[in-house]
Amino acid sequence: MLFSLPFYFLIAISLKSDRQLTREPLKPPLADPNWGNYADAWSNGGTTGGMGRAFFNTVIITVGSVVCLVLVSSMTAYVIARRTSKLSNGLYVLFVIGFIMPATLGLVPVYVVMRSAGLLATYHGIIILHTAGILPFAVFLYVGFIRALPTEYEEAAQVDGAGMLRTFFRVVIPLLRPITTTVAMLSGLIVWNDFFIALIFMSGSSIGTLPVALNSFVNENYTQWNLVFAGATIAILPVLGVFVVAQRQFVRGLAGGIRG
Repeated sequence: MLFSLPFYFLIAISLKSDRQLTREPLKPPLADPNWGNYADAWSNGGTTGGMGRAFFNTVIITVGSVVCLVLVSSMTAYVIARRTSKLSNGLYVLFVIGFIMPATLGLVPVYVVMRSAGLLATYHGIIILHTAGILPFAVFLYVGFIRALPTEYEEAAQVDGAGMLRTFFRVVIPLLRPITTTVAMLSGLIVWNDFFIALIFMSGSSIGTLPVALNSFVNENYTQWNLVFAGATIAILPVLGVFVVAQRQFVRGLAGGIRG
């Protein structure tokens, strides 16, 4: 019951008019729910096209980042986990250091490089940035999971003449489904909810994301809390739906990645 209180406040305030919000902010709006707040939140916002456009932008950036991250991190982790050379061990240590260090330390040089390369305020630029930022964490999880996998299937494929790349895509990738689900969900959640990077690297463009659009309802003079909560509900529902569908795979992958 206690855990449901935030969801109650989220839905209740999102369905109130400005007058109801002022007079009875905590009372459930059963008599006269204002569903128009969702339409207003969807069509309004600080980005071009409102939250509807921001939702579309966020989906593109999240899906693109997750696909790139899963592909790059799984292949990198497979090489690190199956090679026993000093080079692979040193590379793993570098990824762990990158996982520990705060990303904000390199914010200024990254911004300068992206501006020089013309990647600011572009889909592919922000996708590359998110992929690089989450890559150490994803590699860390993948390496732990792959090291716990038996090598008999890979050895059988190599005996049949399959190379390392073919073995990876035909044999290893299906075995990585639990950890891939975990990496995809965690990284997708990070990208979906990101505000700071989107604000800095996409400022002044039409490629705004949901957190930036939500922030437009808040200003120093007046805050439209009913629209904020309605927009937050719109932003939460897709993530909540994905987690409900894939929660079992998520837990299996997370436990296996950390244990390995």
